[in-house]
Amino acid sequence: MKWGGAGLAGACAFRYTPARAEADAPIPTRQLGKTGHRVSLFSLGGEGAIKRPGFEEEAEEIIQRALDLGVNYIDTAPSYGNGLSERNIGRVMKHRRREVFLASKTHDRSYDGTMRLLEESLQRLQTDHLDLYQLHNLRVERDLQRAFARNGAYRALESLKEQGVVRHIGLTGHRDPAILRRGIEQRSFDCILMTLNAADSHALPFQDDVLPDAVDRDLGIIAMKVPAHGRILREDGVPTMAKALGYVWSFPVHTAIVGISEIAQLEENVAIAKQFEPYSESMRKQIAALTEHYHEEASWFKYHW
Repeated sequence: MKWGGAGLAGACAFRYTPARAEADAPIPTRQLGKTGHRVSLFSLGGEGAIKRPGFEEEAEEIIQRALDLGVNYIDTAPSYGNGLSERNIGRVMKHRRREVFLASKTHDRSYDGTMRLLEESLQRLQTDHLDLYQLHNLRVERDLQRAFARNGAYRALESLKEQGVVRHIGLTGHRDPAILRRGIEQRSFDCILMTLNAADSHALPFQDDVLPDAVDRDLGIIAMKVPAHGRILREDGVPTMAKALGYVWSFPVHTAIVGISEIAQLEENVAIAKQFEPYSESMRKQIAALTEHYHEEASWFKYHW
């Protein structure tokens, strides 16, 4: 794919703008790097209602509806809701595993700790394998050093991939693009999960500092923090989820994961994906300019998380 062309949306007070799409129209897909998988443009994040205690029934309804609508990528992590996100997803995976490219993560930087986490994740997700297993939330150089050490998490990922327990391996981060860039320079990965939203260009821009390298390496590129837990969407800034998603999808990413709080949001995002047409570079710059006066709030995770 050439140039040009995960957050809790429910936290935003500014409501989604209704969009319509033919009910039977498929969600557009893109080739997920060198994985061989064609991924839906919109993907389901394991946060929002899916990790919220007391919302197990709603979580299962959201997951089932997402699959019915053609969403074929689900992202989660053991830290989401202390395992609740994985358990909720697992109840659906028990019956519909073959419909999903399933991704989870390890926040442990050691070999042994990662092996334990993986076993626990598989049990909660009710599956015998993951399509993607990722080093979670790499923020500083120390994270890379620990994960890449002789007895670090990366060696566990390599071993699990050799065994076929995980099909692909990746890394994730939302704080400093330089850390992810060094990560893909120093070790071999299949996918990268990275911040990209309409406020990204104003400070520590992932779109400039890591995305081009990821494209050159033919990685599967997954965008997160698109609505920035709702903080992107403002009447005096980016006014609609359609513009927030359209901005991100107009870069050479393959999918964007978004946490969902209710089925109406899910259906809205799928409708937006079906109607999407790439924005020009000029349009992307116009949208980015809308966030300049509140970019620190919309990118708080680069500074405080």
